[in-house]
Amino acid sequence: MAPLRWCAPPAPYYQEDGITIYHGDCRQIVPLLGKVDLLLTDPPYGIGRDGGKQTTSKHGGRKAYEFKGWDSSAPKQWEIQMLMESADRHIIWGGNYFVNALHPAMKWLVWDKGQRICQSDGELAWTNLEGALRICTINRVELMKDGAQHPTQKPVKLMQWCINQAGDGVETILDPFAGSGTTGRAAKDMGKKAILIERDEQYCEIAAARLAQGVLGL
Repeated sequence: MAPLRWCAPPAPYYQEDGITIYHGDCRQIVPLLGKVDLLLTDPPYGIGRDGGKQTTSKHGGRKAYEFKGWDSSAPKQWEIQMLMESADRHIIWGGNYFVNALHPAMKWLVWDKGQRICQSDGELAWTNLEGALRICTINRVELMKDGAQHPTQKPVKLMQWCINQAGDGVETILDPFAGSGTTGRAAKDMGKKAILIERDEQYCEIAAARLAQGVLGL
């Protein structure tokens, strides 16, 4: 069956305070959107981290998540390039998994998770921004404060740091792999606009609930 082709974006799943959530496939929706200031996203890496069993340790362990299959494969090269056409500034977490789709860059962003445990010590984001590599140290415990509801959720403070790294003039942010809506939450708390796209309705509902809360103090 041929994929559904739209001439306009679908009706928003959620829209309030400058934040819009679309429930659907970003490959179909992004080409129908206008240009934004910043592409800030954390795509699937293709490493099977879409679920997991509960673990416990002296560091707090990890929640259990249902395996949904969305991390079984990473976006293709043409998909990454299509997404980058939506903005002039790009920050893509897991850029080390998409090297064939990205050009050499100086300003990589590093999230130092502040703990040295069995999981990775940090994560990398590729950017096309000018400047030197930058490191942000935020302990994974911050996710507990945020109320983590997604197996690869990033801290709100980390995404706010990313937005600041993009420089002046960023008013509208696009996240085509929105998950539980952290990019939108960060944008809202900073008084900015965001467009989020998520194909799993359960995560759309979680994101909408997070965004319906009032602005948090910075």
